[in-house]
Amino acid sequence: MKVTLHKDDDALYLRLDDTPIIESEEVSDGIILDYNAEGKVVGIEVLYISQRSPNSWQQILLETTA
Repeated sequence: MKVTLHKDDDALYLRLDDTPIIESEEVSDGIILDYNAEGKVVGIEVLYISQRSPNSWQQILLETTA
């Protein structure tokens, strides 16, 4: 899994695996899902990230559970 912040595009992208993206769909305003050939979600893009999380460029917090 890879998380990328694109400051110039004001977007956050979460790539779940490396399979090729076959189709993309905007499921809500500024929320885009990328699908592979099997129809599984392999990427999630969140546009307007600075409006959704004003401090997004300053801090990313990663939480994991055991």
